[in-house]
Amino acid sequence: MTIAAHPLVARAQELADRLLAPQAALVDRSEVPASHLQAIRRSGLLGVSAPRAYGGAGAPDPVAREIQEILAGACCSTWFVQTQHHTPVRMLAKTELPVRERLLGPLATGGLLAGIAYAHVRAFPRVLVRATADQDGWRFDGTVPWYTGWGLNDVLLLAGVTDSDEIVFAFAEAREQPGLRASEPMRLAALTAARTVSLELTGLWLPEESVALHTPREKFALVDLPRSTNASPAVFGVAYAAVRVLEENGEAGTAQELRGLVDEVRRQAYELAEHPVAHERVEERLALKKRSYDLMRAATTAAVVAGGGRTMDVDHPAQRLFREGMFLLVQGQTSVVRRAHLDALAC
Repeated sequence: MTIAAHPLVARAQELADRLLAPQAALVDRSEVPASHLQAIRRSGLLGVSAPRAYGGAGAPDPVAREIQEILAGACCSTWFVQTQHHTPVRMLAKTELPVRERLLGPLATGGLLAGIAYAHVRAFPRVLVRATADQDGWRFDGTVPWYTGWGLNDVLLLAGVTDSDEIVFAFAEAREQPGLRASEPMRLAALTAARTVSLELTGLWLPEESVALHTPREKFALVDLPRSTNASPAVFGVAYAAVRVLEENGEAGTAQELRGLVDEVRRQAYELAEHPVAHERVEERLALKKRSYDLMRAATTAAVVAGGGRTMDVDHPAQRLFREGMFLLVQGQTSVVRRAHLDALAC
């Protein structure tokens, strides 16, 4: 079976064409509706990478990447909320701790939607959230600068750093409670609709049975490296969406040339993503990531130029894709990625 013929890929494309893309401009001006996420829950897409034994599809990574491309190109705000879900699912699939039996099934089948609150651990040696052993559980104190999907997610995966530089990952209900308070949703240049907030933690206590992973910080940094250095499927999704806007504006020649360039970088990036040692060939990964950014920026800029003054209308897809591309330049950014990108731009 080809990737395009996989039932979940076909389901994602149908959802994108029928629901997400037609309403993307409206969502961009407001917020991701619960109905969008309910449709994704029912579709089975949330369990694409989850084990079959827990109700998931157990699909290979190329299928998961294709789905993320499709969703990001259709409505980047909706994509950004649901993409948070897949990291907790993958973590639970690998753990042997009791929380697996409690949460993996509901997350795999869409009964629960998860968000993530752990990007701040990449700021080490700055510790933004401290985890402290407390009775039969853990106390979390500090600030989570970014948490997406507030009011839309059911549970969140929170991380804190201990005094011994171990990272503790634990699940909490995604709601205000003693020790957890959310800011008002942030107004951003793009993806305001995804309901991103900051979280203030003042002694949030979570029981040991909510913990999904204890890991040394150095080990986490190694595992996390490919997440930040590989090219994102969302970047390709937005680039292809911009190419389609070009085609609709009668710029078939420019569109064809850009599509060919994106196709080639995508092929190389995904081949490297399948490399058996995920933390090797970092320089190549970064080079392809930077090239994917360049092509996304070229495609979204071309869509704006081709549309002329009409693209300044907030409902025009070209300017929305341009802003979404700007967001993806910094989404999940680490100091390593930032330095490599800035050095390349200065050449």
